Amino acid sequence: MKRTIIDTANMELTEKVVSIKRVTKVVKGGRNMRFTALVVVGDGAGHVGAGLGKATEIPEAIRKGKEDAIKNMVSIALDENGSVTHDYLGKFGSATVLLKKAPEGTGIIAGGPARNVCELAGIKNIRTKSLGSNNKQNVVLATIAGLSELKDPAEVAKLRGKSVDEILA
Repeated sequence: MKRTIIDTANMELTEKVVSIKRVTKVVKGGRNMRFTALVVVGDGAGHVGAGLGKATEIPEAIRKGKEDAIKNMVSIALDENGSVTHDYLGKFGSATVLLKKAPEGTGIIAGGPARNVCELAGIKNIRTKSLGSNNKQNVVLATIAGLSELKDPAEVAKLRGKSVDEILA
């Protein structure tokens, strides 16, 4: 996954809590209850990130998850329809997410965790299919991994030493 430093100081970020889990650790004196929050953060203009926060209280776990998500933000290449530039398979662990380019008016056709990522990234038209694991955390991270690997036609043309028209033809 390519990492570029994104200045989040002047961005208007939206957060969405994907899941909250209660986890228990059995210790000598009894059980330790904690909470894990999976949070997705995006600006609706091609930047999105996901983070995991763990704490004894739910609001604190959400806050930590949001901070982690901001640290892990990635940029996404979008086309003129507000869709992805090409089809791609994003993979993370045993979760695979198929990201398919869609024409104008399609909307976001995606399952819960992948839908949250696409909405916050600012994608308007996309079709996705979750393959393999249905674990929410892995599906979110697979979607972000796939979106971060997308390249726009100008980038591909530069790499190949051709014009954008030759690439799109």
